[in-house]
Amino acid sequence: MPLKVGDMAPDFTLRDENEKEVRLSDFRGQKVVLYFYPKDDTPGCTREACAFRDQFAGFRDLEAVVLGVSRDSAESHRRFKEKYQLPFPLLSDPDHQVAEAYGVWKEKTMFGKKSFGIERTTFVIDEAGRIQAIFRNIKPEEHVEKAYAALAKG
Repeated sequence: MPLKVGDMAPDFTLRDENEKEVRLSDFRGQKVVLYFYPKDDTPGCTREACAFRDQFAGFRDLEAVVLGVSRDSAESHRRFKEKYQLPFPLLSDPDHQVAEAYGVWKEKTMFGKKSFGIERTTFVIDEAGRIQAIFRNIKPEEHVEKAYAALAKG
């Protein structure tokens, strides 16, 4: 059953780029922008991460936390974060359990080849842990604007 607006966001524990455990429930009382992306340091994912970086102060002004999630390792996340000065945690979901829980682990086709991977998706989660907005499979730069607008309107 796909997640929808109004559902409780599934809790999870993942490791960040420093191997520190991060739990979604640790952010109760704060708004969370949880964005899933396919792969560190690829063109679309880099544009998306840098757009979140460039709008980070605005998210902070709205008292929101930004968390990025992909299957990449903590070491890959650390290099990606340092290379682009990303000011938010990048979480490693190597076995894609969290991506599956959020319904973003999908079969994709690229150049005629089918494989499974993360579908670029952003969830805006309110202070109580409920999903306030979902933006699925849209252009990397649009995620940031749409997530910010959803937070701003409350």
